[in-house]
This record gives sequence, C-alpha cells and structure tokens, in this order.
Amino acid sequence: MPALKQLSDLLSAKFPDAFLEVTEFRGMLSIHIRGGLILDLLRMLKTDPRFAYNFLADVTAVDHLKKGGHTRYSVVYHLLNQYDAKRIVVHAWVDEENPALPSVYSLWKTADWQEREVFDLFGIRFEGHPDLRRIMNPEDFGFHPLRKDYPLHGRGERDDFPVVGRTIGSKWPADRSFE
Repeated sequence: MPALKQLSDLLSAKFPDAFLEVTEFRGMLSIHIRGGLILDLLRMLKTDPRFAYNFLADVTAVDHLKKGGHTRYSVVYHLLNQYDAKRIVVHAWVDEENPALPSVYSLWKTADWQEREVFDLFGIRFEGHPDLRRIMNPEDFGFHPLRKDYPLHGRGERDDFPVVGRTIGSKWPADRSFE
C-alpha cells in the first residue's frame, strides 16, 4: 500500500525519536507514536495541506494492562479530513509511571471535555489543559474506573447507596382465563 509506506517514511523522518509504526486495518490507517510529541504530530496532520485532518472526532484511551503494546496506556485520537472524507487514527503511547500528554485543546476546542473524560476515567493527565478536572466522578473519588486493574464491582464506594426495590408483576388480572 503506497500511502502506508509514504506516511511511514514521512513520519519516521519528521519524528525519528517518537515514531513507532503505521498500521492499516480494513482501510483505516493508524499512526503509533510516543506520546511526548503528540501535539506536534497532530498539528502537522491538521495544518499540512497534504493531510488536512481538520476535525477531531474523538479522544479516548485504552489500558493494555496484560494485552501488551508499546506501553500500558494509549490515548487514541480519531481524526477526519472533511474535504476528502478520509479518516485516520493516532495512538499516543503513554508511560505508566507518569501518564501525561500535552493537551490538544489549542488545536481543537472539542478536546476540552474529551480530555477531561480520559483524565477522569483513566487518570491520564493533559498538560496545558485549561480546566482539567473530573467530569463524571466526584472530585474526591480516588480511582479511575476504566483502568483494567479497577475491580469489576468497584471498591465498595456504592455500598451505602439506597436501593430502589422493584416488583415485577403480571399485567394480567389474576382471575383472567387464557382459554
């Protein structure tokens, strides 16, 4: 695939210390990069006319706890070129001991709440974010529930929540015959 080879050559030359690989799955290109230079890479993908990925569709994260990968966490950016309707995925691999990346809020204002969600649920910090605080969990909640090492049933934080009892009954009167 020529586009894959061209992109791989360009990125390895432009980001020799950060570039990891370019992969393709079902026609979708994915760039894998060490997280420290993610802002520079995304700026190039947005502003360089050869790419023009001008729309940030989504920011999410993956915890590769036992699955393997370049590091434990990857922050995943889904980009769209609105002129050609082309998409690309960028994986920024983040160090487990200090999970932090530069914020891309300066490139796309839509990153505001998306980065906050990743911070809240995975604990990955976005340096330079204008308002990095929890968006779903209380500020004093000390955990990040989408990490793979978070217990499936929680850590007991819901033990004192009131339980709403529900009864399920038949919608048919008890004396109704089904003959």
